Amino acid sequence: MGTRHWLCTDGQSTGGKALLITLAVVALFVSVANSAAVMSVDLGSEWMKVGVVSPGVPMEIALNKESKRKTPTTIAFRNGDRVFGEDAQTLGVRFPSNSFGYLVDLLGKTIDNPMVDLYRKRFPYYDIVEDPVRKTVVFRVGEDQYTIEELIAQLLQVAKSYAEDSTGQLITECVLIVPGFFGQAERTALVSAARLANLKVLQLINDYTAVALNYGIFRRKEINETAQYFLFYDMGAYKTSAAVVSYQLVKDKATRETHPVVQVLGVGFDRTLGGLEMQVRLRDYLGKEFNKMGKTKTDVFSNPRAMAKLFKEAGRLKNVLSANTEHYAQIEGLLDEQDFRLLVTREQFEGLNKDLYERVTAPLDKALAASGLALDVINQVVLFGGNTRVPKMQDILSSHIGQPLAKNLNADEAACMGAVYRAADLATGFKVKKFITKDAVLFPIQVVFDREGESGAMRQVRRTLFGAMNSYPQKKVITFNKHTDDFEFTVQYAELESLLKDEAGTLGSIELARVKLSEVAKKLKSSVAENVESKGIKAHFMLDDSGIFSLANVELVLEKTVTKEDDEDESTFQKIGNTISKLFSGDSTDKSEKVTEGAEKTEEDESADGGKDAKDGEKEPEAGDKQSTKDKEADAAKDTKADGKEGAAGAGEAGKKPEEGGAEAKNATAKPKIVTLKEPIPSKVELTYVAPLDGDLFEASAKRLSALDELDKAKKRRETALNALESFVIDAQVKMDEQEYASCATEEEIATIRARCSEISEWLYEDGTDADAETYETKLEDLRAVANEVYARHWEHEERPQALNALKQMINGSEGFLRNARNLTKDSNPEKDVFTAVEIETLEKAIRNTIEWRDTEVAEQEKLARNEPVRLTVKDITDRMGMLDREVKYLVNKLKLWRPKIKPTPPPKPEKTTGKEGEKEEAAATGEEKPVEEPVLEQTPEKDGTTETEPEEPTVEEIDPTATRKDGEEGGDHTEL
Repeated sequence: MGTRHWLCTDGQSTGGKALLITLAVVALFVSVANSAAVMSVDLGSEWMKVGVVSPGVPMEIALNKESKRKTPTTIAFRNGDRVFGEDAQTLGVRFPSNSFGYLVDLLGKTIDNPMVDLYRKRFPYYDIVEDPVRKTVVFRVGEDQYTIEELIAQLLQVAKSYAEDSTGQLITECVLIVPGFFGQAERTALVSAARLANLKVLQLINDYTAVALNYGIFRRKEINETAQYFLFYDMGAYKTSAAVVSYQLVKDKATRETHPVVQVLGVGFDRTLGGLEMQVRLRDYLGKEFNKMGKTKTDVFSNPRAMAKLFKEAGRLKNVLSANTEHYAQIEGLLDEQDFRLLVTREQFEGLNKDLYERVTAPLDKALAASGLALDVINQVVLFGGNTRVPKMQDILSSHIGQPLAKNLNADEAACMGAVYRAADLATGFKVKKFITKDAVLFPIQVVFDREGESGAMRQVRRTLFGAMNSYPQKKVITFNKHTDDFEFTVQYAELESLLKDEAGTLGSIELARVKLSEVAKKLKSSVAENVESKGIKAHFMLDDSGIFSLANVELVLEKTVTKEDDEDESTFQKIGNTISKLFSGDSTDKSEKVTEGAEKTEEDESADGGKDAKDGEKEPEAGDKQSTKDKEADAAKDTKADGKEGAAGAGEAGKKPEEGGAEAKNATAKPKIVTLKEPIPSKVELTYVAPLDGDLFEASAKRLSALDELDKAKKRRETALNALESFVIDAQVKMDEQEYASCATEEEIATIRARCSEISEWLYEDGTDADAETYETKLEDLRAVANEVYARHWEHEERPQALNALKQMINGSEGFLRNARNLTKDSNPEKDVFTAVEIETLEKAIRNTIEWRDTEVAEQEKLARNEPVRLTVKDITDRMGMLDREVKYLVNKLKLWRPKIKPTPPPKPEKTTGKEGEKEEAAATGEEKPVEEPVLEQTPEKDGTTETEPEEPTVEEIDPTATRKDGEEGGDHTEL
């Protein structure tokens, strides 16, 4: 939004410029208030990156308190204190069971999940117990217990604080990055953790999709109508994944606009292949070598603190060996005060991970196979993720694909930057260039239900809703057309054995939900009649852009056959009800695919067809849908033809008797019409995978986190108060030894300040170490009350010369203005009589009084010592400046508004003296009176020798506070990225 103001003229004071700046700043803050910042969080297993976008600052990485761009995803608890990041890692070396890391992959897992067993094997010193209600992972620290959602929520709170410190704004919305192989349980658990952190999740975006989006937005000009294929390969701390994507310009059928689209075509992954596994193997190797040295009888693997030290050293050594052929592992006081030092070569390290290197190319091959593309059509293989920097990994991949690897991507931040671009697209207040993303389903989802066959036996039927590599978000509809009573069905994962082989258990429960439908028979009985036919029960499903599955609604679809008379009799309320039903129940016009139960098929056909996948929701509808549409169009065409024939017959047989014509017309209008009706069916959904944290359990977790937050605030307040008191005591003692401050205090004041400082110092190092924040704050206020009077005198003496200099400049400016103003009075310049004599005299008196006051007060102040009460304060000087400024401004404004007086010109002399008299006589003769012309005054004011016909309009400048808004672009509250 713009802000209007008057431009300053030469005679205006500097106050106008100050006003201009103030208005511009106010306008800036109004613009910022209308749009809020959003963030993205790349919550990796080992590191956390936070991306932010705010008005005026399109995209950037938020720095942590150490001014670093990434933070360890570690949280630690000790003696009631809670620390994060590097502090937590440091604490974890001393107290390993109190410091928790690598938590993300435990989300949505029950205690018996294979991934939990692997975690326990890698970190044996954690006390992990089972949640008695949800059967999920709970970490126990002494008497305290923390669920996995609570720990993740606290990490998200830290990310939120970094983002708010970076933008200076409150943040409530975010986009979170997740591994593509996360199932329903993991995704919903992460959303619950975000809710605990008071964050609204705009979307969960897969890591490779975020990277592909980031890669595409900076190469937008290279994308055209021809599809270009790229493969993104990632190896992080915990897992490895690969994704084949395509970039292409696609025209939107609805808006007719062309936008770039990135679509995921194939994905492969290995959820246990990563840098962590290599680090754990190196840790165990170092431990075995230490035990072989025989420096102590204690087994190093039985000591948690020694294991934590070995793990930290293994991480350092792993990174060093990426660039060096050999390096020493060395730890002081590893166990029983015994030091450890061992030379490790890169060859030895690679030998430990030989079987892991054999798995490096498998995700890449799986992604290509899923996409159906050959390697030779891939434009580039792009690397991201920290462990892709390892030379051995790059050598294996290069030799496998037979072409150079693309390393032109920020391996650490690409996903975070892509996600924050998506966050700006989804949030209000930002305007971004559209870049459409289409992700792919990794784990197919199917509906399973029982149905009675022709022989009377019940048989199980399976229908795939979302097949492997189907793009999402999308909607699907399944029709149950043989059920006439209440029934239930289940939603399950499908084809997991072929996708995951021996790792199917890592997803947890294969069954996702159980849906029970009620009042089916009741609805059918009340709705089906002679002219009403049931078309089955339709269940509408949705897979949103976060990859989370849900049942939208269930409805009974009916077709009513009505004649024109019945249609006319239908009440307005019925029509409105049917219209509303169509709006709120997935109509056939929705871009969702229909999966039919198959009433017209035999049992053999159903069995053969049961495993077929449904097509994409974005693609054209199935043949059944097309046929239905064609039938409706044909019926409409027949109705039109019938109406046309009827009209022609009526025109051709106008001579017939009215009775005959009326009968034929009645028969013609009796053609039936099909109307679709919909009745909602009550449904109850019971989740059968790890239930999300909700209800009373969620409230209990929220209270625990709130209590931790209050403890942190109290701790921070106490630390701040203690630091402020210590700093003030030291500062006061130093200043009392400096001449410039000591000269402003009496001997008694100096003695009092020093005595109080000594007293507080002794108290701080003896009895005050455990005092609360309020005690520190009270002592600080008491000390300030004694010292601030001295500090105030020093400040007055330091600032007075500058204030007097400013007053001198104002007096000189006022005197110059006064000299010019004397020439703008009636006596000196009759044509420009702007000011009166009284106004000139008033200003002259104000200047004279100010000079006299200044000289007197300065002289009196110079007689006083620096430690005596101040007579001439800076406030007195600024008050005098304000009084003089008001007098000058009054005259300046009057000069701006002054306009020359308009001089009237005499009316033109009439050419004929008898013209008007003749007109009067004519008017008298006819009885009419004509108006008398008034003389026209010609305005010819003069100003500096020029003619002016109207007052001069003031110049107006618009202030546009949004730096990134382009000229002519709508939406002042939007930021262009």
